[in-house]
Amino acid sequence: MTTQFTDLNLRPELMQAIAALGYTEPTPIQAALIPVMLTGADVIGQAQTGTGKTAAFALPILNNLEPGERHVQALVLCPTRELALQVAGAIYDYGKVQDARVLAVYGGQPYGPQISRLNRGVDVVVGTPGRLIDLLERNALNISQVRTVVLDEADEMLSMGFIEDIETILADTPEDRQTALFSATLPAPIRRLADRYMHAPQSILIQRAQVTLAAIEQRYYLVNQADKLAALTRLFEIEPVTSALIFVRTRVGTGELANELARRGFPAESLNGDLSQEARERTLNRFRQNQVKVLVATDVAARGLDIDDISHVFNYDLPDDPEIYIHRIGRTGRAGKTGIAISMVTPREKRLLRQIESLIRQPLTKSALPTEEDIRNHRENELLENVKVWLARARYHRERELVARLVEEGHDPLEIAAAALKLARADEKQRPVASVSEVQETGPRRYERDGKRALHRGYADRETVSHEPGMVRLSLSLGRVHGIRPNDVVGTIAFHADIPGHTIGKIHIQDKFTLVDVPEKFAAQVLAKNGNYRIRQQLVNVKPA
Repeated sequence: MTTQFTDLNLRPELMQAIAALGYTEPTPIQAALIPVMLTGADVIGQAQTGTGKTAAFALPILNNLEPGERHVQALVLCPTRELALQVAGAIYDYGKVQDARVLAVYGGQPYGPQISRLNRGVDVVVGTPGRLIDLLERNALNISQVRTVVLDEADEMLSMGFIEDIETILADTPEDRQTALFSATLPAPIRRLADRYMHAPQSILIQRAQVTLAAIEQRYYLVNQADKLAALTRLFEIEPVTSALIFVRTRVGTGELANELARRGFPAESLNGDLSQEARERTLNRFRQNQVKVLVATDVAARGLDIDDISHVFNYDLPDDPEIYIHRIGRTGRAGKTGIAISMVTPREKRLLRQIESLIRQPLTKSALPTEEDIRNHRENELLENVKVWLARARYHRERELVARLVEEGHDPLEIAAAALKLARADEKQRPVASVSEVQETGPRRYERDGKRALHRGYADRETVSHEPGMVRLSLSLGRVHGIRPNDVVGTIAFHADIPGHTIGKIHIQDKFTLVDVPEKFAAQVLAKNGNYRIRQQLVNVKPA
């Protein structure tokens, strides 16, 4: 039997707000989680962004608010300011009828207005861990009486190095609080956090609807790392792109790729954590209104992006987590439309490709890049089709008069037409077809050791130089035999070096050491903290690779 919001026993003010927003039927996670949270029980919700989880925890929080209290009653932790603003906005919309007081706090904004709002009284605070700790240390925020704490996108907060901050914040909350944890995945550190701070939590798993992938054509192109930009521009020549989202690994990479595409005649804008909320909204509005067709984004910056008519999703860099791949490509093929998901795969990334194929239970189609001849033919055919459209319209009276003048001056009509087409193709000089080198499939290579030849099966993973522009490769003294995992590496470097976890690049865990790429501008900062890094109580030495 289908559950309706009217079945969930929510307060009349909430039902009025829900009706005004046009909602009648809760999503699966809302139907499963709202009744549990209304009882005050701890919950672990494993669900992806876009499943309706914000309302799943916001409605019970609002339902249980006591009016007129001077203290903060609920606290929501989010990994980014974008998500904090989005969640706070949703809670405000749901609680508007009951005059719920909601405040978003995050870095990059002055403390004064946030502290002033807190002093006047706030029911629900939504914030990023760093700013919350700052406010606690200034005695501007008191969370000693909160009744509910929500950890939203806990796995993302882990990857950004926020786990210790979260524990500090939880230590300031009452022992008998209600805790709700939401995470797309549940790695070991998140499970340990739940075991330590939650009381007999009920687990709710919402499986991703696989049917959404049926509307998406999934392809991949095997290319060398250095040729990814050339391959992408070749595809932009041929693909019928009406709007595209391109995912890259680092926020530095978003700006660089957007600039390079623009230089080659493919206007693009970047979407990353460096943008203010106002700039982000302006960029998204231009994208929605088709004033700009291409956005280059990181996974973090694209969270909360909800646009139905994206024709293409490009994985310029494959994600390390196959679940993230599904979330990325799910942004196309929506609202009854078909979509195209294209991945650039280097020989070193084939392992990630296999993991993705295993998760989605289908192979991605391997395709060949368009050749120079393909592109030239496509350009010419497109030009001729456009000319035929204008011939059919016959709306070129003034241009016909100009042609007649040229004929009267003695020019041949065919020569005039050829010259006109030459002018029409002038912009092609701005888009030379970039060359692409042949891909050598990665395999065991031989190297000399003690005068003997041996097979080296580490391939490129042991190379000491990063192949990503703007990145530097460092070496950590612990590896696979020490139980090291990628999240451990990101967490300890991000926390102790005080750099954003999402800026950290490729991580290659070997048996007894680990290689990690960090942005060149942060390399000295990371190395300066050597001696502070610990993973699983083991001291980690960090040095240039």
